[in-house]
Amino acid sequence: MNKYTIIEQYIKDLVGREKLKTGQKLPSVRELAGKLQCSTLTVVRALKELEQEHIIYSVPKSGYYLVSKEGNQQKDPGNIIDFSTVLPDIDLIPYKEFQHCQDQAMKVYKKDLSSYGNAQGLPSLIQTLTKQLQDYQVFCKPSAVVITAGSQQALDILAKLDFPNGKNTVLIENPTYEPIIKNLEMNKIRTIGIEKTFNGIDLNRLEQLFKEEPIKFFYTIPRFHNPLGNSYSNSEKKSILKLAQKYEVYIVEDDYLVDLDTNKKNVPIFSLDDTDRVIFLKTFSKILLPGLRIAAVVLPAELVSSFLQFKQWSDIYTSILPQGALDIYIKNGIFERSKLLLQRTYKERMKYLKHICSEFDPEILRVNVPPTGFFLSMESQKSIDFSHIIPTLAKSGVIIKDTRENFIEKDREINLLKISVSRTDKKKIRDGLLQIYDYFTNKR
Repeated sequence: MNKYTIIEQYIKDLVGREKLKTGQKLPSVRELAGKLQCSTLTVVRALKELEQEHIIYSVPKSGYYLVSKEGNQQKDPGNIIDFSTVLPDIDLIPYKEFQHCQDQAMKVYKKDLSSYGNAQGLPSLIQTLTKQLQDYQVFCKPSAVVITAGSQQALDILAKLDFPNGKNTVLIENPTYEPIIKNLEMNKIRTIGIEKTFNGIDLNRLEQLFKEEPIKFFYTIPRFHNPLGNSYSNSEKKSILKLAQKYEVYIVEDDYLVDLDTNKKNVPIFSLDDTDRVIFLKTFSKILLPGLRIAAVVLPAELVSSFLQFKQWSDIYTSILPQGALDIYIKNGIFERSKLLLQRTYKERMKYLKHICSEFDPEILRVNVPPTGFFLSMESQKSIDFSHIIPTLAKSGVIIKDTRENFIEKDREINLLKISVSRTDKKKIRDGLLQIYDYFTNKR
């Protein structure tokens, strides 16, 4: 039995013997590591697993707490309303079909599996994705496409890479996707944020930053932003691109939920660019299998060689089997059928969300509901005490995340709440949102 599995079982045993009770704080990571004679990293891994099972929840700078008794969780997981996860709904994922594609890939790519792969990616998948990308108005040559082990690897390489403009600072939206903030911090890369709200960004401020700062690239999530949920208009995208071209700034466009958009007129920034200034990033983990760890990045010709060299010496190549399975999955039309189901489902969820939130008093909670996607965001009149709201809602089975993690300044007082409906049905959406609304109503 693995060490982290032993730790999980130890905590579950404490719960079963009622040594830990709902809302009670768990022993610290260091205490558990000392008691069970293992590393703190192993303890953290075990706690993350328990968090995914909704047995515990975390409060930043405080620790881990018990949600409810393990036995009840296992018998009735439906009692948890998880507004924190960004994983796709397991009921919407065609596991059997993908397993069949993986079995086929074992036969088709048997020879490839016995040797090292190509750093750029499986040639057949690159051809397939080059064709598929055209559906998103992303027209490129196969030589511009690189397969990576998830979008995080692509972002990590881009952050470390020297760009032709010779600049060294990364500009990000504030708030933004949490892992990019942590990655830039870890790699000690100079980072600047530009404020983003329900109304977008200040283009005058963007121009000022492009003009005065040595911006290597601007990382943006233009469609169904994480955590705000909103999207730039095509006019805003054109303005952003025009400024980037004027001041020799690259744009890294993270289009992670492009497959959920039903508005064909909503085009990526990449499609508007004729100067090789935009890097397009697409992941498959949010709409297929998170464990698949496959993403595609479309690069300007002048960056391909250095990107591939960096990738080759960091991981040699991306695993061949999942690439082969994805190639077959797309070619057989399963991806397209699954995409249509996801589009209908999340559009309906957001429509229902809008209906529920229309009854909220904007003086208590101002809500931004996009037409589809995973996220909506709420603003309260006062700053939110996350050390209070997270455990309070968790006692009622409602799990939310600390939105401060999406900001560069972690100690900043904010009034923004992020809600993810990637794994919540209509009943959970209503029950959970009403509990959140009641919380803020009572806090007035």
